[in-house]
Amino acid sequence: MPIVLKSPAEIERMAEAGALLTEVMDEIAAAVRPGVSTLELDRVAREGILERQAKPAFLGLYGFPATICASRNEVVVHGIPSAEPLRSGDVISIDIGLFYKGYAADMARTFAVGEVSAEAQRLISVTEESFWKGFEAARPGARLGDVSAAVQRHAEEAGFWVVREFVGHGIGREMHEDPQVPNFGRPGVGPKLRAGMTLAIEPMITLFAAPVVVLDDGWTASSGRGNLAAHYENTVAITESGPRLLTGRR
Repeated sequence: MPIVLKSPAEIERMAEAGALLTEVMDEIAAAVRPGVSTLELDRVAREGILERQAKPAFLGLYGFPATICASRNEVVVHGIPSAEPLRSGDVISIDIGLFYKGYAADMARTFAVGEVSAEAQRLISVTEESFWKGFEAARPGARLGDVSAAVQRHAEEAGFWVVREFVGHGIGREMHEDPQVPNFGRPGVGPKLRAGMTLAIEPMITLFAAPVVVLDDGWTASSGRGNLAAHYENTVAITESGPRLLTGRR
């Protein structure tokens, strides 16, 4: 499929969607604490999206049963919300998307629940930093591999592992568009970045190298017991003046 370039007006529409999604993520962040279930976080997300006259993007997408992906500890992505309460020491990754006025926005954050280990906190921090390395590389005229390599380099220099089985993606009128956006690769390869491209850049990083296995529910993607995972994602537009953040804040 061809990469769909967005007009300045379309990017503004996506920025509106992204601003609403950022507000919803803020509400989720405020609700994360020991004793709260991810099912309750899912309710916060769903109500927050609907209150803003937007539509949950994940609910029903490919058959997914919830508004958020709630991925706990060793789960990398696509965790299904449950009634089990969060415990102090957990890390919880929340991935969420919405549609607003015909355009999608997508973002993810990993939160520390109560007091977490220094190792877990460093993993969360390095995953966020890796996103920003990729973001800074996402300039017109660069190659997609420059973004991927920047993410990988920072994560691996910190001693962590970049997940290979799941990647970022283009985004726009559809939640998933071309191109795929790996978090690993070589600089100078891949499609040339052009103004009007809109990407979901989303490092998914684990403590150590291990295969990611999808569990029997068909969704939950686990890196194995004891191997914590973190996820940080924003929707980004490539503009003539450089990358523009459409979700989240700098």
